[in-house]
Amino acid sequence: MHAEADDALQLYFCYLVSEKRVADHTSTNYQRDLKRFRSFCNVQELRLWQQVQDRDVRNYIAGRHKNGIGSKTIQRELAALRSFYRFLLKTNQVTHNPAQHVQAPKVSKRLPHVLDVDQMMGMLNATPDSVLEVRDLAMFELFYSSGLRLSELVMLDLSDIDLSEGFLRVRFGKGGKQRQLPVGSKALDALKVWLTNRPEGGQAVFVSLQRRRLSRRSVQLRLDRWGKKNGIAEHLHPHMLRHSFASHLLEASKDIRAVQELLGHSNISTTQIYTHLDFQHLAAVYDQAHPRSRKG
Repeated sequence: MHAEADDALQLYFCYLVSEKRVADHTSTNYQRDLKRFRSFCNVQELRLWQQVQDRDVRNYIAGRHKNGIGSKTIQRELAALRSFYRFLLKTNQVTHNPAQHVQAPKVSKRLPHVLDVDQMMGMLNATPDSVLEVRDLAMFELFYSSGLRLSELVMLDLSDIDLSEGFLRVRFGKGGKQRQLPVGSKALDALKVWLTNRPEGGQAVFVSLQRRRLSRRSVQLRLDRWGKKNGIAEHLHPHMLRHSFASHLLEASKDIRAVQELLGHSNISTTQIYTHLDFQHLAAVYDQAHPRSRKG
């Protein structure tokens, strides 16, 4: 593509970070997606972003689908393209968004996998046997207590937590949104133990023994290790604790609006997936218990 088109890309990448304040992994994904589309445009001899038409985007998406790329990835690539062209429209570099009406292949909706209450209790009631495990337990209690995203947990600073009032502040939520969350008594206890053992220095709540803020990958590895050590056979990842928080809370309270607020979902339709999980639980109870439910 023309140098002018590359300049527009670089400006957009700066805009993502400085103005949109998207998460690092979102910015990285969008950059990779748009550079891939730029390569496609080069092959098609499209030199300027203004030259790209709806059919070009459709052809690109069709090619990605044909190459076995999953629907979820293609949806993200389309989201990146739409967002980029909205930026180009806003800065008067194009007059049309060619990705606006292009549809991705349908995603088969998979329900999030959750741990049941007994599994969660067993995992969180285990006794830590090192300073690192004291830290790990505080992290996992906080995931389950407050329904945090992984990115939100690693970005927590000491000033974000009020132990006396029992709440924390999420400053780096999805889309740059902030929210305040309650912290349960068990999580508060675990946090207090960790903070008395935490190496001094720095602002991050969760740090390594070298006082460095933990990475998302480190948290993932520590959770999987903790699960294996404490009898969870399946592979554990942090989002399962967030899913379990949402599912268990909704099952007990039936208040989907409150769960939406706690999770930080912009749209209630995102939260509604947990009502399907709740229904599955009710259906299973019905099948087991109702005298007229069994076939044959």
